[in-house]
Amino acid sequence: MKPIAFAALMLVLAAGAAMSQETAPITEAEWLLYSDRFVTEEGRVLDDANDNISHSEGQGYGMLLARIAGARDDFERIWSFTRRELLLRDDGLAAWKWEADQTPHVTDVNNASDGDILIAYALATAGQKWNDERLTASAATLAEAIGRHLVYEHDGRVMLRPGVAGFSGEEREDGPVVNPSYWVFEAFASFEALAPETDWQALAQGGLELVSSARFSDRQLPPDWLSIGSVSAPAQGFEAEFGYNALRIPLYLMRAGMGGAGLIDEMRRGMVDEDANLTLVDLATGTTKTALSDAGYRIIPAMAACLVDDTPIEAELLTFAPTVYYPSTLHLLALAHLRQRHAECLP
Repeated sequence: MKPIAFAALMLVLAAGAAMSQETAPITEAEWLLYSDRFVTEEGRVLDDANDNISHSEGQGYGMLLARIAGARDDFERIWSFTRRELLLRDDGLAAWKWEADQTPHVTDVNNASDGDILIAYALATAGQKWNDERLTASAATLAEAIGRHLVYEHDGRVMLRPGVAGFSGEEREDGPVVNPSYWVFEAFASFEALAPETDWQALAQGGLELVSSARFSDRQLPPDWLSIGSVSAPAQGFEAEFGYNALRIPLYLMRAGMGGAGLIDEMRRGMVDEDANLTLVDLATGTTKTALSDAGYRIIPAMAACLVDDTPIEAELLTFAPTVYYPSTLHLLALAHLRQRHAECLP
């Protein structure tokens, strides 16, 4: 497997961060639709399909989308809430879960590494875009904490803990356990200069090798939660499924320009049904558990088909209309990438 072209990815990140408001790949109208629906006045991103809780993942996504849209005031609003309400841990990482109707509002102080990565990545690219050393310094502090507490070596690969607590070989009979969808591949190149003591390229390579090899059933798909202990297998205590976590893996790979056409196409074929809906898959049997018809889900395999074999993307998937938090977030990330890097897939 060839090493990841980090230098090329750095150029892509720099070009994206330098885009002006006028050329932002998320339009002002789209951002307003998203923010009016999911972002409160205080900067809390609502997971409206999950009892309106907030979490570090949502705060990171909100910051990233605001940066892509060029909505600096909204970025600052979301970052202010995130810094004040979630960055409470002594190790510099973010508590992952916040609930409005509970006291204290943080109801699980453990971190979630995808949320930490998304927040740090949004800060890093925003600091570059707006030439703001304050944001860059905050990104560096968080990236250093991620590297120090969450990145480790296992069986010759550099891996990512899903959280500081609960996933190691000492804590679980089938440990270590990882979540392959927590590798936000596009983020790691931006951390290289900020936290050089961590080998971010090795972490990205380790994640890519994991996604390439740990695929199950005749659908050849990765699970949400994976044991990398003595045997690679779906982790105990979790559904053995290609689920809501794992479905974003191909989106992350495509946004980072990683994985190659072969892997992307194999995952695309495994994840869709005959109606081109993205499906949640039982990895013990290979059967479809749920078909997801939301445009924010369907655009992921549609984008893969366009990138792999120039299949046109349906017009309805290229128009953003918010539904619920998670697919709406993925929809904007996919649209932004298509507009920024794959105009050939657009009408």
